[in-house]
Amino acid sequence: MADMKAIVQQTYGAPDVLRLEEVDRPVPARHQVLVRVHAASVNARDWHVLRGDPYLARLALPTVFGPRGPRQRIRGTDFAGRVEAVGSDVDRFRPGDEVYGDLGDAHGAFAEYVCAAADEIEFKPANLSFAQAATMPLAGSTALMGLRDVGRLRAGQHVLINGASGGVGTFAVQIGKASGAEVTAVCSTRNVDLVRSLGADVVVDYTTEDFTRLGRRYDVLFDLVGNRRLGELRRALAPGGTLVLSGGGTFRGRPGIVGPMGLIISAQAVARFVRERIVVLGTPPSRELLAGLRELAESARVTPVIDRTYPLVEVPEAIRYLEGEHARAKVAITV
Repeated sequence: MADMKAIVQQTYGAPDVLRLEEVDRPVPARHQVLVRVHAASVNARDWHVLRGDPYLARLALPTVFGPRGPRQRIRGTDFAGRVEAVGSDVDRFRPGDEVYGDLGDAHGAFAEYVCAAADEIEFKPANLSFAQAATMPLAGSTALMGLRDVGRLRAGQHVLINGASGGVGTFAVQIGKASGAEVTAVCSTRNVDLVRSLGADVVVDYTTEDFTRLGRRYDVLFDLVGNRRLGELRRALAPGGTLVLSGGGTFRGRPGIVGPMGLIISAQAVARFVRERIVVLGTPPSRELLAGLRELAESARVTPVIDRTYPLVEVPEAIRYLEGEHARAKVAITV
């Protein structure tokens, strides 16, 4: 069987546990396509799985986390590339097609080839490079589902995005503007100009202001940080408003016990008893979301922002850069 290079992980730990190794090239099943990967991207999901952080996730997500290391050896979920071969049941894609997608719990994108289910990938936006397209699947889908599908954001409404300069946040600012909403973006001082350039109407610098105490109320509050108490977030919601929670957490030197899952657990416990809508967002791979992102990208309403690009061999350094909270927007991997 032909070999390929991939970033492999055997045990939980720092980015140094990752190794570039020769492994067997995957073979597509009947419903899958084999893709030659040209680019991938790094998400917070990658360092959480890398370190097994928080410990509670190892119990809550047994399909992803094993007792001593992740279930899947090859890291990475977002990718963009060209179809190399298709399974016998696949008729939508052909060799040579440019595609992009999110492997979800299967992982494996930090490699020269991946196999992906044909119904979970989409044609790459024609106006984007492979690197740009590879930054969209997870972060862009999270933003689109959080605002359009769950938040039900409409023109004229007010939305606040906490964590606006991150991977999901930079997409959310643009999607919010494309929806016709007034967008308030929360970020640090060094990222104010970035989020303004993406279309934010109001920018709150969290180093000098607390958005939960400004007296403003929002129809949709999209929290991507997970560092505020539930009561504080609810205080910033308009009557009947929607709070959407997605991810968050930062690495503090060693895996935590609960991490951002504490906020999620408390939200799920009280959601049915309060007048606001509180939704914990899950974003499984979806061709429908990818198609929506492709339309937004090709109409120039959403453009990925790439902070840095690393080659495949430097994936450990890329993850270290992301988890150290230095990254703005997205970090891409070229393969």
